Amino acid sequence: MLTRWITRTALTLAATLALSQAAQAATPIVMATKSFTEQHILSAMSVLWLQKKGFQVTPKRNIATTISRNAMLNKQVDMTWEYTGTSLIIFNHINKPMSSDEAYQTVKTLDGKLGLIWLDPAPMNNTYAFAMQRERAEREGISTMSQLVAKIEQVRQHDPDHNWRLGLDLEFSGRSDGMKPLQATYQLALDRPQIRQMDPGLVYNAVRDGFVDAGLIYTTDGRVKGFDLKVLEDDKHFFPSYNVTPVVRKDVLDSHPGLAEALNQLSPLITSDAISELNKRVDIDHQSPEQVARDFLTAHNML
Repeated sequence: MLTRWITRTALTLAATLALSQAAQAATPIVMATKSFTEQHILSAMSVLWLQKKGFQVTPKRNIATTISRNAMLNKQVDMTWEYTGTSLIIFNHINKPMSSDEAYQTVKTLDGKLGLIWLDPAPMNNTYAFAMQRERAEREGISTMSQLVAKIEQVRQHDPDHNWRLGLDLEFSGRSDGMKPLQATYQLALDRPQIRQMDPGLVYNAVRDGFVDAGLIYTTDGRVKGFDLKVLEDDKHFFPSYNVTPVVRKDVLDSHPGLAEALNQLSPLITSDAISELNKRVDIDHQSPEQVARDFLTAHNML
């Protein structure tokens, strides 16, 4: 009798545990993404793919970076697509130059102590860079920042009436890790009239239209492809890496078996070239993030 009671109790507890785990796994995953095109595409892509894999997802879009971070720590948000450079610099206050892998391993270790798990990073790197009109860059033989600096100095010495102009957003011009240390790294001498400050979104148009000779851009912005701009290599590795990566709370991964594997299947497909093309289709061709996300996943036989 006692043995039978113990067996029934054990079976009941096992069934209760299984139901509890099933209920946790069925709980919608709250995903926060930021307020720009690339993140809207990542949001749409994640929803479609995770639903395909049997997960329920509740997207929360247009969430500011620091608000998303605090919501993750306070268990109000379950996952997000974050950038290694953002965690390194903004959240962990580290400005030391690092390779992409060093940055990833550093934030993975530091954030892991807070219960935030960095899964596999995507190959794409949405960092700062300078860009020129492609035809002009090729004509001038400029493909790196060092070559740009050499050209600016050549013009300064031999044709000072036609000094090159650089388009910069207001934030970068004044940041402690912005224009001044960049100039020190590349030994770039500029006169004040050569620096044209403007809204970040206007820099692309200014480069395309020749209002400035080169401008500071984000490497995966759709207008790089749409306006046929040449991104110059940061050959002295001044700009930090911003590899986008799914970051999920540890307790959420524990209660949703297979979630990490699903996201790690998606990340390797998101290259700089791929996301730049998708951004272009939204920003230049005026397609919806949902449509380009669906087309992308379909092309990779994931839907």
